[in-house]
Amino acid sequence: MTQIIGKSFKDIFSSTVLLFVLKVTLISLAITFALLWGLKDNLNSFITSYLTWLPWEWLQTTGASVASIAISYMVFIMMISIVTSFMVEPLLIKLAKKHYPEVEVVGTPNMSTSLILSLKSAMIMFIIFMFTFPVMFIPLVGAIYMLWLWSILLKKPTIYDVSSLFIADKKDVKARTKKSTMLAMIAAGFNYIPVLNIFSAVFAQILFLHHILGEEEK
Repeated sequence: MTQIIGKSFKDIFSSTVLLFVLKVTLISLAITFALLWGLKDNLNSFITSYLTWLPWEWLQTTGASVASIAISYMVFIMMISIVTSFMVEPLLIKLAKKHYPEVEVVGTPNMSTSLILSLKSAMIMFIIFMFTFPVMFIPLVGAIYMLWLWSILLKKPTIYDVSSLFIADKKDVKARTKKSTMLAMIAAGFNYIPVLNIFSAVFAQILFLHHILGEEEK
């Protein structure tokens, strides 16, 4: 695990990855802004209605602004994950050739499947978040809860993207992706750090790449 994380950190600050992250961030910002602007009135109405169901009065009076910021941030993180999944294939192949020259590319992710998995994971994460929103205010528990929540967004799309490129036998995917929730939660930790949060999705992809191909070498 330590070796995987070490390799991933070295990769993530390379010029190739930094340029990739810049492109993903700009695209994600544009999509997020367009979505939030277009749904602004509906979103405000939804938040107001949602907060009336909460049993805590202090959350009803002060939670609107917090909920708006949290939802906007969630949408941005979701967009980064989706756009990363859509664009990451050439980057993964380049990193694989650098670290594992003997490993062959055996396939390619289906763009429709990748997009559906990303959207499905984003929707599941968002729905769980909306129904369990107050948990994030519980000290320590809230922090772990958010890492787990973000891991839902990253886990399945990332497994699909990486395994589709390098695992010929799909029955082997489950065996090679053990500890995947933990890896996704480690990558999700970037979301707690301003600016570095834009690296979360690509860091997950690189972590899973080294995890899967490291197992291949063994």
